[in-house]
Amino acid sequence: MTKHMNRAQLQARISANPEVVLLEALPEKYYRDWHLPGAKHMPHDQAKALAPVLVPDKNREIVLYCATETCQNSHIAARELIQLGYANVAVYGGGKRDWSEAGLPTEAGSAAVRG
Repeated sequence: MTKHMNRAQLQARISANPEVVLLEALPEKYYRDWHLPGAKHMPHDQAKALAPVLVPDKNREIVLYCATETCQNSHIAARELIQLGYANVAVYGGGKRDWSEAGLPTEAGSAAVRG
């Protein structure tokens, strides 16, 4: 079962643990347009291939997100990570819409894979 968190919980986790890995599960275009600060790009359909590169430590805390509360990309990617043996995976359900509606800072730019 995938853990879920809201914006306040996500912000609290990032404050408590700056090593939390944020992964955006949307196609590259949307990541390049803008993403949550510090997020890495991991499209849901590439989770199996990219997870070991982006997050080699299967015990790291990972939070996935996508566009809105109805977007399923982050849920799909979370299930893939759990099947790969990642132990601490959660989904920020509100996604980019919730983050932007709260007026929180964002970043834009490259979707280059980096670990």
